[in-house]
Amino acid sequence: MTDDPGMSRRAFLRVRFGRESERHPDVTSSPPKGGDPRRPIMRYPTSTDDVDSGIGGAEPRTRRRRLIPVQRPPGAVDEPTFLDQCTRCDECLKACPHDAIVHAPPRLHEIAGTPIIESDHAPCRMCDDLPCIDVCEPNVLTREVPVMMGTARITEETCIAHRSMTCTVCIEQCPVEGAIVTESGKPHVVEDQCTGCGVCRYVCPAPENAILLMPTFTRPARPETDHRHG
Repeated sequence: MTDDPGMSRRAFLRVRFGRESERHPDVTSSPPKGGDPRRPIMRYPTSTDDVDSGIGGAEPRTRRRRLIPVQRPPGAVDEPTFLDQCTRCDECLKACPHDAIVHAPPRLHEIAGTPIIESDHAPCRMCDDLPCIDVCEPNVLTREVPVMMGTARITEETCIAHRSMTCTVCIEQCPVEGAIVTESGKPHVVEDQCTGCGVCRYVCPAPENAILLMPTFTRPARPETDHRHG
């Protein structure tokens, strides 16, 4: 333990601690004798709360939500605001004439019980009057932001039309004009027009569904000028 066999453990620790203090003068449990009493005393954090608050010289850690990409109803505001202000009142679920809006399942933890759309079971039909927005009292569904819920993509390898066979189901059933167009007899998604409603995925007849639907991960904040209720 030491080079000097006659040195006691206590003496060794005193010498060792003294050397460490010389190398790291800020790491002390009390002000050094004769030192400036106004000098800040640094201590190591003893819990995660200490780390979160920056105690012990650690950088304060901001607790960030782990955002889960889900398909929200049309007009949903940014996800942090949505989670903070959605009251889970179920009014949007009741207002949807196609039963497309459902509760997020318990396996999704923090967002459980909030309204989502699961297009594989019931896609958003893009109602002309969007009743789900009108009944939203906390205003986390609003006409002041785009109604984009996601973006559809066509997997050419599994698309019937892209494999030299005739199929126009997605184009015929798409409720958004101009969102899916035909080029050389093959369907293509116009991303600027697509709302991610999920109808194309729901009706795709390919043996292996040719439509990929990616929920919008970043949605815009609700403008301060939103005057829906006033």
